[in-house]
Amino acid sequence: MSEFTVRVELHNGDADDYESLHQKMEAKGYSKEITHSSGETYKLPSAEYVASKNATSSEVRDEVVKIATSVRKNPDVLVTKSSGRAWSLSRV
Repeated sequence: MSEFTVRVELHNGDADDYESLHQKMEAKGYSKEITHSSGETYKLPSAEYVASKNATSSEVRDEVVKIATSVRKNPDVLVTKSSGRAWSLSRV
């Protein structure tokens, strides 16, 4: 399994569009929260997700584009495969 960070931008998307996106992404295994090795949970920035997938970066991108396109046409999607993370985020 590989760890991925995903960023999605819905052009001209409103709060309802992003809520729909969040629900659809969660249903496919993407989370808006990240957990530290200490067990503490942190909230990711808006429209950013993490997931563990047995897939390539391109496969994850294609899956996310399909999900996001079901909400708004022509989304921007960036997928990064992680070999380690460091962050400064607000706790949930």
